[in-house]
Amino acid sequence: MRTRLIKTDGLVQQVLDAGFEDPNAPLVLLIHGFPELGVSWRAQVEALSQAGYHVAAPDMRGYGGTEKPAGVDAYSILHLVGDMVDLVRALGKPSCVVVGHDWGAPVAWHCALLRPDVFTAVAGLSVPFQPRRLKGPPTAAMAAISKRAGLGDLYISRFQAPDAHVAMDADPATALRKLFYAYDGATPVDRRSTGFMPQGVDLLDTIDDAATLPPWMSEAHFDEYVQAFSAGGFDAPLNWYRAMDLNWSLTAFVQDQKITPPALFVVGEDDPVRHYAGGHEAGLKDWAPGLRQSVVVPEAGHWIQQERSAEVNALLLEFLAGL
Repeated sequence: MRTRLIKTDGLVQQVLDAGFEDPNAPLVLLIHGFPELGVSWRAQVEALSQAGYHVAAPDMRGYGGTEKPAGVDAYSILHLVGDMVDLVRALGKPSCVVVGHDWGAPVAWHCALLRPDVFTAVAGLSVPFQPRRLKGPPTAAMAAISKRAGLGDLYISRFQAPDAHVAMDADPATALRKLFYAYDGATPVDRRSTGFMPQGVDLLDTIDDAATLPPWMSEAHFDEYVQAFSAGGFDAPLNWYRAMDLNWSLTAFVQDQKITPPALFVVGEDDPVRHYAGGHEAGLKDWAPGLRQSVVVPEAGHWIQQERSAEVNALLLEFLAGL
């Protein structure tokens, strides 16, 4: 594996990759989510490159060693997809298979939706494709649903605030430890986050102060996240959430369009994200008619490519071999 900086049209991106020695190796692009980095995919970079693929995992726009443009407008879904189109070209390939986890999954789904000529197959981990709704921007709808159900505020609604990053920036190590703990499959059910919180209570305050690192995460690996977020902060990553209504306004041109490339979906049985995104799992085949498999991994939580790296690697290799 190597880590390098790559200058694309609009961004300098830090990329972890392997399998680059063979110029004919098919490219697989791995897109991380929040609050992660390209190194979140280290197990997949190793396994897939050993199987003959050129595998690249960038720090996404606003994260880690990649540039962090100012302003919410710089974090639209069109920017994020465009970054990946640029990266494929910079890696010398005409096309690739794209895999995304957490926030990376919506980016991967939209890569396949918007540029199926470049992204010829797609795998989404943890978050199914969520089609554009006809009734208006999503954040108001999420807030209304939460209020009607008496659930409090969804963290996505809280992340819209311009100062939502401040509490995390004050103590990145505590914030990261709590977030990894609260969404992990090994955490007791009553201590996992549901994603909802009472009004006036911060997300981090709803998570046990005694939170420990997940069993799959070493102190050295955790320190990679702490160093990156201590240096770069949480403001730019939260701009991905703050751009959700902007994304809605920019994507009217793909209303009702379906994802045509072959697809794979994998989710942990105990992933807390299913509390608010899981409703889209059942209809995924309607929006991605090329869906080959939809797999629920028993007793797994949210950080599935790290929690269950062997199982995820096997599923990805099977999917890739069948293309």
